Formats: sequence, structure tokens, C-alpha cells
Amino acid sequence: MNRAAAVAAASFTAEMTLSQRAEAFEGVMIQGLPYHVGRPVICEPDRERSMAPPGSRIGGGGAPSAKLVAGMNDPRLPPMPKKPTLLDFYRYRIPNPSHLLQSANLAMKNGMDEKVILACLLHDISVEGFLRTDHGFWGSQLVAPYVDEEVSWAIQKHQALRFFADESVGYEYPAAYREWFGYDYQVEPWVQAEYDEARNHRWYMTSRLITLNDLYSFDPDVTDIEIDQFEDVVGRNFKQPKEGLGFDGSSVAHMWRTMIWPHSWL
Repeated sequence: MNRAAAVAAASFTAEMTLSQRAEAFEGVMIQGLPYHVGRPVICEPDRERSMAPPGSRIGGGGAPSAKLVAGMNDPRLPPMPKKPTLLDFYRYRIPNPSHLLQSANLAMKNGMDEKVILACLLHDISVEGFLRTDHGFWGSQLVAPYVDEEVSWAIQKHQALRFFADESVGYEYPAAYREWFGYDYQVEPWVQAEYDEARNHRWYMTSRLITLNDLYSFDPDVTDIEIDQFEDVVGRNFKQPKEGLGFDGSSVAHMWRTMIWPHSWL
């Protein structure tokens, strides 16, 4: 253990979560090492500045004033296995998987089939580990090569379905949305089109069941759910590539690598 890690470890308490320990370690590393963490362009609103090396003058070049964390060995992040599995991402790269775990746990308690349980476990994986905007689409693409088409379809469509009530199954328009967006909020035309397409689709109910097990899954009293609880469901329904997620040459491998090395400058 190096000095920085030892200093950070000395501040850990038994009550600290993995995220809190990571933040403590990050603080020590930032103070003690001459590294600058390069953000991907997608995280940086100033594109011109984001494309320049740290320490450079915009338009004038210049050598970086600090070493770049190119991605392979970001010391602030827990190391990933060489052939990472889906469960590894929940353990080491999703800062707070509680919502996903609670949603899947609720689906399991409600007797849903394994496709629905898996869809609930994955439905907001983009929000929690990759990208919030259009999270249904990004999440669907992220897992599409590894799950049944019905599951990836349901993940995409839940983004639109959550804005539309369905009295036949007891789904009401979320009261929180009225607070967040206003009582006169109207969805964008493309969201309406997504809903219309989904409503008449044979897999509509699979996606609707995500929303039913989504909004009511935030239970502060449920704190002991671990990803290992769903290992068998994942094993039977998620096609884990033998090379590891991010290294199988699939059309979405780069997305998983971005999650592995989120601060890579390259």
C-alpha cells in the first residue's frame, strides 16, 4: 500500500460506503499527486478547452503543466478485473446502484419473470453509470448484444412510458413529475411517438412492468440488497462475453470501456 492509500485508509470507518471511501481516497490523491484528470469531451461544456491538454493556453499550444491520467491506471478508481462481468460494473463502477437493486428486488418480490427482473436491474444503468440524457436509449444500446431483444426494447421504451398512466395495471402519472415539471407539462412530440409505438407493441407490458416496479422501489429501510442476490438471474439471462465487457469487439464495447476508464484523455 502506498502512502496516499495508507493515509486514506486511516480515515475509513466501518459505516462508510464504498462511494464515501472512494471520495476520501480521491481527496488524498488530488492533494498528494501532480496529476490532472482529463474529462471526456461529453463531460465538458467548453469543447475547445476540453480538447486542449491540461495547462495549455487555448489557441497557443504549450506543454501540459501536469501529467495526464490517460485512463489505464486512474489511481482514484477501484481496479477492474481484466475480463469484467456485469456484476463487476455494479461493484466497482456504478457509484450508487441502490435504485437498480431495489427495483429488481421489488420485481422479484412481486413474482415477475426473470426477463422483467433483469430489465428492472438494468433499466437505469445508463443514468447510474454512463449518461443521463436519453437514458432509455443509451441503456438499451449498452446491453442489447447481451440480452433478449424484448429486454433491451423494454428498457428503451420505459423512458417514454413513465410519463403516461395506465389504469388497467394501476400505474398513475407520478406526483413527483408534477412537482418537478409543473402541472401543465407536455411531453415532446418524439416522446409521444415513442409511447404510441410502445402502446400497441406485443412487448408493451414488459416495459410497463419496469415502470410499475420503478417508482415505488425507493425504500430507505431496504439497505441490505447486494448485486450477488441477482447472480443466478444474470447468469441465465445475460450473455456474458468470455473476453469481458468492453473487450469482445461488439458494437457497444467502447461504451463499456468508457465506464471502465471514465476519465481517459485518449
